[in-house]
Amino acid sequence: MNDKLILVVDDEITVREVVQICLEDLGGWRVLLAPSAQHGLKLAATEQPDAIVLDISMPGMDGFAFLERLKGNPLSRSIPVVLLTAKALWFTQHQLEQLKVAGAISKPFNSLTLSQTISTMLGW
Repeated sequence: MNDKLILVVDDEITVREVVQICLEDLGGWRVLLAPSAQHGLKLAATEQPDAIVLDISMPGMDGFAFLERLKGNPLSRSIPVVLLTAKALWFTQHQLEQLKVAGAISKPFNSLTLSQTISTMLGW
């Protein structure tokens, strides 16, 4: 088992739970869960995860505002991010590069390949 720590930021509890099971059981990673972007920013700065899996559409603060704040904080700016969103197909490679994210995965996702897809996007 490896020692990667992944932060999952998504407002939908069922998505968080399924992603957690996939990443822990199939990826062998430790997982932190954040039900909001605000909570996710706090965890990113204090826990220093190896990567963040981020939803774009969340109430209060969306994923775009999260990314702006994440990248603006010296404590968290270098943490790689993978988007996990129903809007994944909307993004071009150029847009993903502009957002400084490693990639985007569509919801619904394949739970059996999720950890491998994230690993590939992050170059692990």
